[in-house]
Amino acid sequence: MANLMTRISRPVALAGGAAAAGLLMALTAAPPAVAATATTTPPECVQYYSSWRYTDVHNGCDVTVAVTVEYTDGQAAPCRVIEPGAWATFAGYGTQANYVTGLRTCEPATASGA
Repeated sequence: MANLMTRISRPVALAGGAAAAGLLMALTAAPPAVAATATTTPPECVQYYSSWRYTDVHNGCDVTVAVTVEYTDGQAAPCRVIEPGAWATFAGYGTQANYVTGLRTCEPATASGA
């Protein structure tokens, strides 16, 4: 066993140790999306229409909803309270093709007006 240890070069051993440490840190760190995902999908009567410049959200429900938009790159979007029959406008996907992946409900206490 001692002969096996002496056959591993120092750079290889250091790289392996660094890789193991990085893996351990990655496994123990909570991803940011998990911490912020204490929300649910809004009812089907809430629809979005996305273009390169704007994403319009329509509340076709009979109740007020608070929603936010999720993007492919994790871009932050405000939480907006939308009255029944009303619309709210969010950022679109822009020239970098940052597409909308869906809507999520959010806490009305942290929401800004539509």
